[in-house]
Amino acid sequence: MNAASPSTAPRFERALRIRFAHCDPAGIVFFPQYLVMFNGLVEDWFTDGLGVPYAELLGPRRVGLPIVRLECDFSAISRMGDDVVLGLSIARLGRSSLALDLCCRAGEQLRVASRQVLVATSLETHRPIAFPPDVRDALAAFVPLQ
Repeated sequence: MNAASPSTAPRFERALRIRFAHCDPAGIVFFPQYLVMFNGLVEDWFTDGLGVPYAELLGPRRVGLPIVRLECDFSAISRMGDDVVLGLSIARLGRSSLALDLCCRAGEQLRVASRQVLVATSLETHRPIAFPPDVRDALAAFVPLQ
């Protein structure tokens, strides 16, 4: 997985404070909560970074973006009150799929790295579809330079 390595790809980042609701009885982030945080990051990226409102994409436009492959490496724990930065970049852009490298860092310390493959689907048929032209154009701005 390349999520932890520096990249020439444009990145989208958001600061986040770890909250009580993210933590388990041991006082550390319960690992599935990272996936919830990363999903929120993807939603923010579409809306704020790409200019394609995520709620509109799924709602009126009926385009889904389910995860079809997921890898995670957990390197260090996060505790309630920690300030972290969530980031993502495109690893690969296909006709109907998108591989994202996501990470959670506190300063220079990597906490979690993830590679997710999302597929554009019709929410009517639940079958893969090509990314709509406006979405593809917006995504192209985040594709790494070769």
